[in-house]
Parts: sequence; C-alpha cells; structure tokens
Amino acid sequence: MIKLYCGDCLEILPTLDITKIDAVISDPPYGMDAKVNYKTRKRGALAECNDFLPIVGDSEPFDPTPWLQFSTIALFGANWYADNLPISGAWIVWDKLDGLTSSRKIGFNDNSDCELIWTNHGKASRILHHRWMGCMKGSEHGQRRVHPTQKPVALMEQLIDYLTNPGDTVIDPYMGTGSTGIACEKLGRGFIGIEINRKYFDIASRRMEEARMQLPLL
Repeated sequence: MIKLYCGDCLEILPTLDITKIDAVISDPPYGMDAKVNYKTRKRGALAECNDFLPIVGDSEPFDPTPWLQFSTIALFGANWYADNLPISGAWIVWDKLDGLTSSRKIGFNDNSDCELIWTNHGKASRILHHRWMGCMKGSEHGQRRVHPTQKPVALMEQLIDYLTNPGDTVIDPYMGTGSTGIACEKLGRGFIGIEINRKYFDIASRRMEEARMQLPLL
C-alpha cells in the first residue's frame, strides 16, 4: 500500500487509521531556520550548488508530540528538539563522513559530520555509515540534489530494514522528495507520505514512480 498526501501533516493525521501504521520514520523541520539559498550565498566552493525553497515550519521550534503515539519512531535532527522527547538510550548516529576524519582535521567540513536520530526502538545506540557531503557521497552519483535536506535512499533502506519488518507500513509526515518512500518500496514496506510543499510533493511522486518502474517483476 502506497498513499501520498499533499498538505499539512497535522491536519491529515486525524483522518488516518493509525492502528494500521507500524512506524513513523521522518526528517522533520528542526526549528533551526536553515538558510537554503546556497547558490545566492555562494556556498558551492567545490561543486555547483542550488537555491531551494524555504523549509516549511523550520522557523519555529519543532514539537514531536503528535508522533510519539506510534510504536516505532525514528526522527532525524533530534538534538535540536531533544528537550521535547522522552529519554532514550537507543539513539542512532548517521556517520556522514564514513571514515574521512581519520586523515583530516576535525572541523574541516562546513556541515555536520553526523546526524542524530532519536528512536524508541530497542535499548542500544547504533551507527549507520553512509558518506553524504556535497559531491563526496556513497551513492546517487551524478544525481542532482532536489531538496535541501535530502537523505540518501541507501541510508533510508538501512534504517527501515533495522526498524521494521517486511509488510509493515511506514509513515513519513515530512516526506520531502520521497527518499523514505522509495526505500520502503524497495524493501516491501507499505508507505504513507505527506508533504506540504506542492513542488516537493510532485518531485516525490515522480521519483517514487520512476523507482517503482525499476523494481523487478515478481
């Protein structure tokens, strides 16, 4: 089951049967008011960069409360709103450098070396390794980034495989351009995606359709 909604996730959530949703896995707006006009600010020192539409909701503190009712939860960027989350010993660290710091000075990267994912799954913290820093990345070579906080599908596959089982249904209320949905389709999970920005919703729909066409016929 794949269902996509364009709209405000907080308005759409009450219309859904949450008993049929097994996990919420999402990269919500952190509340950091990120400036995503990279090209205008000439941030592309090593490679061409783009200007993106502002991230809806990022100018206000993020409230994770509506999503804490689910049995399995994984929320990216949770260090920005950890005070509003239950205590957990099961954080996931996404190592975006994947070993590059072993030969370079700490702080050489303009962006964060890692991202912190809060989860209520299990009792132990885990590390996911996938390089994702500008033109140096472990997957999707030659593919242009279409969202300012776009996550690699390969990383989302690792995360979904760890947190869910085949046949489970995952909801991503801040779908962006659909990386979570593509990973769910590849792994045989149901998916509910919600995105408030029409441009990004259309891109997600197209990316998921293209990925679906590449899946082997069963």
